[in-house]
Amino acid sequence: MVPTGRTAPAFVRMAAHPLRWRLLTALAAGDYRVRELVDLLGHPQNLISYHLRLLRGSGLVTARRSSFDARDSYYHLDLERCAHALAEAGAALHPALRLDPGPSSGPSSGPSSGPSSGAAGGVPARPRVLFACTGNSARSPIAAALLRHRSGGHVEVTSAGSHPKPRMHPNAVRVLREHYGIDLVGRRPRHLDTVAHRRFDHLISLCDKVREVHPVFGDRQRPMHWSIPDPAAPGDDDQASYPAFLRTAAEIDTRIRYLLPVLTHTTDPEVAS
Repeated sequence: MVPTGRTAPAFVRMAAHPLRWRLLTALAAGDYRVRELVDLLGHPQNLISYHLRLLRGSGLVTARRSSFDARDSYYHLDLERCAHALAEAGAALHPALRLDPGPSSGPSSGPSSGPSSGAAGGVPARPRVLFACTGNSARSPIAAALLRHRSGGHVEVTSAGSHPKPRMHPNAVRVLREHYGIDLVGRRPRHLDTVAHRRFDHLISLCDKVREVHPVFGDRQRPMHWSIPDPAAPGDDDQASYPAFLRTAAEIDTRIRYLLPVLTHTTDPEVAS
């Protein structure tokens, strides 16, 4: 007998609305402010804000104040929560449709292929990724190190800052060494100007300030943004800020794991279609 009267899983009900699906698709590519989503999707701000509020209430989307302009907020899609919600939705329909909840948290062997433009001899070119922040001493080198580690060297990774610090933050070095087995010794922060002549397939900012004020981001079409606060709070000593560095590295690592499958594709998802 076919069961009837079942309520659709919460994720299915939430994502079934056409505009909410487009919001989810847009935010899957990176963090955005409301006015950017208005421009991207072509709907009035009050309508975008209403559906964002519903997505936040469901726990799929979170909001974080800009660390540069506190009057504004960035919206972020929790891909980990989405993965589990999709797995539950599949299982609710039929046990055989129980899905893998998402990318493994273990080390990745890396993308099997790069962009369509290959190197000589038919070897695919490695995707080129630039991580940018202000000081290039914490968030961006952590992201670069984790992507390099999890891709197994199959991605060409660079990090730089608009106002680089004299040295890597000790807690960035310590967290990567103690929890990920990655050694940053010998690396130094570098300026964005030193990579201005290079072409990157993916440009990812991790700092609200560098995204909002640095001109390099105006030259690219929809660069990806991860709105992540600086774990080095002013006035904190290294011991006091260490837990913040642990949380920051964990958040970046989760985003890296969901970035890896994106790097195997040659085209961007159609956000506005």
